[in-house]
Amino acid sequence: MQYNQLGNTELHVSVLGFGAGEIGDFNIEDKKVEQVLNFALDNGINLIDTARGYYASEDRIGRFISHRRKEFILSTKVGYGIQNEPDWSYNSVSKGIDEALTKMRTDYIDIIHLHSCTLDVLQKGEVIEALLKAKEEGKIRFAAYSGENEELNFAINSGVFDSVQTSFNICDQNNLYTVFPTCIKKGLGVIAKRAIANAPWLHINQPNGQYVEEYWKRFVKMDFSFTEEWFEKAIRFTAFTEGVSSAIVGTTNIEHLKRNIKYAEKGKLPDVEYFNIVESFKIHNENWLGQI
Repeated sequence: MQYNQLGNTELHVSVLGFGAGEIGDFNIEDKKVEQVLNFALDNGINLIDTARGYYASEDRIGRFISHRRKEFILSTKVGYGIQNEPDWSYNSVSKGIDEALTKMRTDYIDIIHLHSCTLDVLQKGEVIEALLKAKEEGKIRFAAYSGENEELNFAINSGVFDSVQTSFNICDQNNLYTVFPTCIKKGLGVIAKRAIANAPWLHINQPNGQYVEEYWKRFVKMDFSFTEEWFEKAIRFTAFTEGVSSAIVGTTNIEHLKRNIKYAEKGKLPDVEYFNIVESFKIHNENWLGQI
């Protein structure tokens, strides 16, 4: 496993991170989640990324790997869902951080993201104030923003955040030309979410109404083949693009996790393959926006 420095922070994150959204599903057995989380740590993944909105995810991280806290970098997202507090208020962020600390059984969280709040919320400033106050108090180590498009650009240029999380993959490449060069220049870390574009190649027919649908339409437009070799290409494309600190991929299946780790350990794609993917996006791009 390779590791990258997260921007100008002292954190060094695995090029493949673990996206903990799927493990939040209450229908997944606890034992299965415990095995997957520990297998990830045992095999060199040291970035665990979750969110308040991922149902049982934070609680399960606390129960199953908090005893290994020094072995991993913990990232979560806040801003909503606090009882008796309006979403995207100072208290919703502050109390969300406190609840995350309790659920995950830790006295600090390495990275806290504001979870895709709107531009007007960012400009108002109170959620940022709450984040910086928690950082000052030692509850969090680094302040971050997760989101896309104009909100992401505001966050990057605000001078407030240490890192950002944004969608980047074979079907979502606009950040390659705008966001990543700016983040490199300003010393911001970048965590790439939706790193395998939600695997559109697994759907022969258009997956109407599903999370992957927009990427499926782009995948078809880009004239890519529906083959499972895209798991490898997608992981290596995203994880080893300049400017990306870590590419997060989630699963509840240890065999799939083994596969993902194997591909990440192979390093960057050959230049010709990488160039072809980039050129296909350029040619077929119909003002495609980054997907939250």
